[in-house]
Amino acid sequence: QDSGTFSHNMAAAHHRALRVRVFAGPGHDATVGSSAGPKYVRNRAPTLRKLLQQPGILKGPCCHDGLSARLIERAGFQFAFMSGFCTAGAKLGMPDTGLISYSEMLDTGRAANEATRAIPIIGDGDTGYGNAMNVKRTVRGYAQAGFAGILIEDQVAPKSCGHVRGKRVASREEAVARIRAAVDAREEGADILILARTDARQAESLDEALWRVAAFADAGADILFVDALESEAEMRAFCRAGGAAARVPKMANMLEGGGKTPIMSPAQLEDMGFKLVAYPLSLLGVSIRAMEGALAGLREGRVPGADELGSFASIQAAVGFPEYYEEEARYAISLSNERTTSWKPTATSPTATTASPPLSAASAASSAASAASASSGGGSGAASVVEADAVIEESSATTLVSKAPPAREEGSSGSGSTPRPRYFLVKITDKSNGVAKLETRIPANFMAGLTALVPAVAGVNIESMINSAMRERTGGDPKAPIVSLDTGSGDKLEVFVEM
Repeated sequence: QDSGTFSHNMAAAHHRALRVRVFAGPGHDATVGSSAGPKYVRNRAPTLRKLLQQPGILKGPCCHDGLSARLIERAGFQFAFMSGFCTAGAKLGMPDTGLISYSEMLDTGRAANEATRAIPIIGDGDTGYGNAMNVKRTVRGYAQAGFAGILIEDQVAPKSCGHVRGKRVASREEAVARIRAAVDAREEGADILILARTDARQAESLDEALWRVAAFADAGADILFVDALESEAEMRAFCRAGGAAARVPKMANMLEGGGKTPIMSPAQLEDMGFKLVAYPLSLLGVSIRAMEGALAGLREGRVPGADELGSFASIQAAVGFPEYYEEEARYAISLSNERTTSWKPTATSPTATTASPPLSAASAASSAASAASASSGGGSGAASVVEADAVIEESSATTLVSKAPPAREEGSSGSGSTPRPRYFLVKITDKSNGVAKLETRIPANFMAGLTALVPAVAGVNIESMINSAMRERTGGDPKAPIVSLDTGSGDKLEVFVEM
């Protein structure tokens, strides 16, 4: 139905939940979300494959949680690598010596993929957490968590960082079997790229490491990686590997702060033949130093300054408050009778509807199943299973209004009235240097919540100021702010109209 008032008496309904899941088969670049803002890409393996086919080297900092992954994507990097070293350190406060578990890595990876929109993330799968069958389960789990790729290595338990002492590698036969198992999991439906790593350079020799990456390429690995190479000559030897390995993209690991591998620029690495470069410690390392500095200051009674901390508004923007508010506004529903009586369908209207009977759990499930079948074309292929959360709350008599024509603005008297904008652009600028601290779109009906973004304006009726400015606005520069005020904390807040 295109429009109408839907009334459901739910007095007898108890809490029921209908879960719907959308699954796109292997190779399908599934996206979910609305037309507002960038789509959330569920399956990012196709994106990584496309990037590997394009010219240029791919740069990927290492993340260790949802926030670090989100910041990497916001900074415009092509991919991210979720490092076991960084995740063990940040999540557990422990060293990367095999202490972090499969489930802990999986949970962190799921959070990293949910916190981002489309950036492909490669997850550190360590040794696969067991034998070949464990490797297959790990690969499937990482694919389901949203990873675009998974690293599987040839160390024995307990494994450790490739640049520290005490490394031992599995036999050739077992090492190759792990990669074969990972490739089989991919071929059986887990749409994910296999990054095969060997630590044989430090555990045994360069020749052994080169033999292993050649065998991994023969087994079907998508990307090759020899950790802890010790010189430019060794790095070039790896990139010149022949046979099947010659056609497989290779990754370099630039361990910042004193690893065994010499630090090279992206241009130098690309010239050698590398296709990807990971930066494992940049985010974790600077985070540790920043936290230590802040704690030292707090111990002495000094709160971090704006140059160290940023503003509260910038912190909220980093974790996604503006996007949340904008999306939340799309689902705002008024249950007030005053809002629903301004428009009603007539008895003769083709869109008029009558009150519907209470929905049973069975009929709700049937409707969802029908919708799922329709959305997938009614086919029987592996394309789509539907998954959504719909909760029927216990209530006495709830009226829901759907797609009613928008109410006329209060005080408007016809076509000559000034239309209410859908969005306002809010800009906060540091008055001392003119640097913009925040620039975001906020739905017009959520302007009263601006104080959540800028606590300094609490007590100022921003919405009233905007309404007054809109009534008085006649001609003038449409790009000029309709509200401009000093927040009292050294910043200037401006509000612009977006029709």
